[in-house]
Amino acid sequence: MRIAALPLALATLSLVAPSQALAWGGHGHRIIGVAAMEALPDEVPAFLRDPTAAMQVGELSREPDRSKGAGKIHDSNRDPAHFVDLDDAGLVMGGPRFEKPLPPTRADYEALLQAAGTDSWKAGYLQYSIVDQYQQLTLDFAYWRVLVAAEARETDPGRRAWYAQDRALRESLLKTTIGALSHYVADGAQPLHTSVHYNGWGDYPNPQGYTLSRIHGPFEGEFTRAHVSLADLKGAMAPLRVCDCPVEDRAVDYILAGFSKVEPLYALEKAGGLAEGDGRGVAFVLTQTAAGASEVRDLIVEAWRDSADSQVGWRPVKVADVVAGEVDPFESLYSVD
Repeated sequence: MRIAALPLALATLSLVAPSQALAWGGHGHRIIGVAAMEALPDEVPAFLRDPTAAMQVGELSREPDRSKGAGKIHDSNRDPAHFVDLDDAGLVMGGPRFEKPLPPTRADYEALLQAAGTDSWKAGYLQYSIVDQYQQLTLDFAYWRVLVAAEARETDPGRRAWYAQDRALRESLLKTTIGALSHYVADGAQPLHTSVHYNGWGDYPNPQGYTLSRIHGPFEGEFTRAHVSLADLKGAMAPLRVCDCPVEDRAVDYILAGFSKVEPLYALEKAGGLAEGDGRGVAFVLTQTAAGASEVRDLIVEAWRDSADSQVGWRPVKVADVVAGEVDPFESLYSVD
């Protein structure tokens, strides 16, 4: 297998600003999304296990990066969603410790950061991006469950047609939500999206003499595209792991696992492992992209399972009651105010 030289890519992209770096690039995000979808178990809805759905989610997994450049307000609000900068002490830029439990809301998190003289626009809020999209996915699945059950039982042709139409719309929305979840989860597997050392070691104590060069873009872009295929990625994924824990806790554990690979990545670069002819870099990037794809698949399954205990609509109806045929959900779903 041909190993591209990272130094050449560094020379080409040395002027790329940190905020312009796209984790895993288009190729990496695409194949992480596709691999996660193709690894879904039979318990999830069949339309998500269709090859077309996998392809669509792969493209939608790129969308949070493709949306960059829409405008100053848009970008300044959304760019910090892709990272969280942990320092060597495990603090978010010298502020709160990154640990379980998470502050309950972003407002609580923001207050802790501001008390330390920073804010979430500088420090990032990737953990909340993952939780946010997971919760949206759970709700999307809950609506889908209710629509399928109601459509199957409905005898009124007009209402049945509306249920079918809304179910089709929900299926489209589900793929969009999964794409966003896939993107942010994949970001968490890129070690440089979890660290203050996000693009070279920077102005921090550096007794090991790690590189100060801008390695972020070349590592996740050219290097990943050159050496990780969909087939390789699927073969490296872990077995399904459902933790039956709060998603907030799982997000912390997952990001900390990515953070634990920051110094090994810099050590690998120093040892020449990202240079021409050295397979250590290929093994490293394959491990991390596979971790991302595995986590995306696992969270889709967890969201599907959690949705059975959810409620939807206004005024809310319980999914379980609709599925059991105990409640007519039409007015709650159609919003007959």
